[in-house]
Amino acid sequence: MVTGSAGCLNFYEKTGGIIKILLIEDNEQTRYVIKSLLQKLGHEIVGEAEDGDKAAQYFTSLKPDVVFLDLILPGKSGVEVLEDLRRVDPKTRVVVITAADQEEIERRLSGKGVHAILRKPFSFVDFKTLMASLT
Repeated sequence: MVTGSAGCLNFYEKTGGIIKILLIEDNEQTRYVIKSLLQKLGHEIVGEAEDGDKAAQYFTSLKPDVVFLDLILPGKSGVEVLEDLRRVDPKTRVVVITAADQEEIERRLSGKGVHAILRKPFSFVDFKTLMASLT
Protein backbone atom coordinates (compact mmCIF):
# COMPACT_ATOMS: atom_id res chain seq x y z
CA MET A 1 0.00 0.00 0.00
CA VAL A 2 1.62 3.23 -1.12
CA THR A 3 0.49 6.22 0.90
CA GLY A 4 2.18 9.01 -1.07
CA SER A 5 4.45 9.60 -4.02
CA ALA A 6 4.97 13.37 -4.32
CA GLY A 7 8.44 14.29 -5.45
CA CYS A 8 9.24 10.93 -7.07
CA LEU A 9 11.01 12.45 -10.09
CA ASN A 10 13.29 14.59 -7.94
CA PHE A 11 14.02 11.60 -5.72
CA TYR A 12 14.84 9.44 -8.74
CA GLU A 13 17.16 12.11 -10.15
CA LYS A 14 18.84 12.58 -6.76
CA THR A 15 19.59 8.89 -6.30
CA GLY A 16 20.31 8.02 -9.93
CA GLY A 17 17.88 5.14 -9.49
CA ILE A 18 20.04 3.47 -6.83
CA ILE A 19 18.50 3.84 -3.41
CA LYS A 20 20.57 3.77 -0.20
CA ILE A 21 18.61 1.77 2.35
CA LEU A 22 18.76 1.25 6.09
CA LEU A 23 17.08 -2.03 7.06
CA ILE A 24 15.68 -2.21 10.60
CA GLU A 25 14.33 -5.72 11.19
CA ASP A 26 14.95 -8.11 14.08
CA ASN A 27 14.11 -11.34 12.24
CA GLU A 28 17.26 -12.63 10.54
CA GLN A 29 15.38 -14.56 7.85
CA THR A 30 13.19 -11.58 6.90
CA ARG A 31 16.27 -9.34 6.85
CA TYR A 32 18.04 -11.78 4.54
CA VAL A 33 15.07 -11.97 2.13
CA ILE A 34 14.64 -8.20 1.95
CA LYS A 35 18.38 -7.64 1.58
CA SER A 36 18.57 -10.21 -1.25
CA LEU A 37 15.64 -8.62 -3.08
CA LEU A 38 17.08 -5.13 -2.71
CA GLN A 39 20.44 -6.27 -4.06
CA LYS A 40 18.74 -8.09 -6.94
CA LEU A 41 17.02 -4.82 -7.85
CA GLY A 42 20.34 -2.97 -7.73
CA HIS A 43 19.91 -0.99 -4.53
CA GLU A 44 22.49 -0.42 -1.79
CA ILE A 45 21.96 -1.54 1.80
CA VAL A 46 24.01 0.97 3.79
CA GLY A 47 23.22 -0.56 7.17
CA GLU A 48 21.20 -3.03 9.20
CA ALA A 49 19.84 -2.75 12.73
CA GLU A 50 18.33 -5.64 14.67
CA ASP A 51 16.75 -3.53 17.41
CA GLY A 52 15.09 -0.19 17.92
CA ASP A 53 17.79 1.17 20.19
CA LYS A 54 20.47 1.13 17.45
CA ALA A 55 18.16 2.32 14.67
CA ALA A 56 18.24 6.09 15.29
CA GLN A 57 22.02 6.03 15.73
CA TYR A 58 22.49 4.25 12.39
CA PHE A 59 19.98 6.55 10.71
CA THR A 60 21.85 9.67 11.83
CA SER A 61 25.28 8.38 10.79
CA LEU A 62 24.33 6.62 7.52
CA LYS A 63 21.80 9.12 6.10
CA PRO A 64 19.82 6.63 3.97
CA ASP A 65 17.35 7.58 1.24
CA VAL A 66 14.84 4.99 2.49
CA VAL A 67 14.33 3.15 5.77
CA PHE A 68 12.67 -0.28 5.91
CA LEU A 69 11.29 -0.48 9.44
CA ASP A 70 9.74 -3.44 11.24
CA LEU A 71 7.14 -2.41 13.82
CA ILE A 72 7.91 -5.07 16.40
CA LEU A 73 11.50 -4.76 17.58
CA PRO A 74 13.50 -5.44 20.73
CA GLY A 75 14.17 -2.24 22.66
CA LYS A 76 12.28 0.68 21.18
CA SER A 77 9.21 -0.22 19.15
CA GLY A 78 9.03 0.54 15.44
CA VAL A 79 6.59 3.38 16.16
CA GLU A 80 9.04 4.92 18.65
CA VAL A 81 11.86 4.54 16.10
CA LEU A 82 9.69 6.18 13.45
CA GLU A 83 9.06 9.14 15.76
CA ASP A 84 12.83 9.42 16.41
CA LEU A 85 13.58 9.31 12.67
CA ARG A 86 11.00 11.98 11.93
CA ARG A 87 12.62 14.32 14.48
CA VAL A 88 15.96 13.93 12.68
CA ASP A 89 14.65 14.07 9.10
CA PRO A 90 10.94 14.39 8.35
CA LYS A 91 11.46 13.81 4.61
CA THR A 92 13.22 10.43 4.52
CA ARG A 93 11.00 7.78 3.00
CA VAL A 94 9.94 5.08 5.43
CA VAL A 95 8.55 1.68 4.47
CA VAL A 96 6.99 -0.17 7.38
CA ILE A 97 7.32 -3.97 7.39
CA THR A 98 4.56 -5.77 9.27
CA ALA A 99 2.29 -8.77 9.54
CA ALA A 100 -0.13 -6.90 11.83
CA ASP A 101 -3.80 -6.25 11.13
CA GLN A 102 -4.44 -3.40 8.67
CA GLU A 103 -6.78 -1.44 10.97
CA GLU A 104 -4.30 -1.65 13.83
CA ILE A 105 -1.47 -0.47 11.55
CA GLU A 106 -3.47 2.45 10.21
CA ARG A 107 -4.35 3.50 13.76
CA ARG A 108 -0.76 3.29 15.01
CA LEU A 109 0.80 5.00 11.99
CA SER A 110 -1.77 7.69 11.27
CA GLY A 111 -0.05 11.02 10.63
CA LYS A 112 3.47 9.65 11.12
CA GLY A 113 4.70 10.12 7.55
CA VAL A 114 4.95 6.51 6.36
CA HIS A 115 5.46 6.26 2.60
CA ALA A 116 4.39 2.63 2.23
CA ILE A 117 3.53 -0.53 4.13
CA LEU A 118 5.01 -3.89 3.14
CA ARG A 119 2.82 -6.64 4.54
CA LYS A 120 4.35 -10.00 5.45
CA PRO A 121 4.25 -12.37 3.70
CA PHE A 122 4.91 -10.60 0.41
CA SER A 123 5.77 -11.72 -3.12
CA PHE A 124 8.61 -10.55 -5.34
CA VAL A 125 6.02 -8.77 -7.53
CA ASP A 126 4.69 -6.89 -4.47
CA PHE A 127 8.24 -5.95 -3.49
CA LYS A 128 9.23 -4.83 -6.99
CA THR A 129 6.07 -2.70 -7.26
CA LEU A 130 6.84 -1.12 -3.91
CA MET A 131 10.40 -0.29 -4.95
CA ALA A 132 9.17 1.22 -8.23
CA SER A 133 6.91 3.52 -6.20
CA LEU A 134 9.96 4.79 -4.31
CA THR A 135 11.79 5.85 -7.46
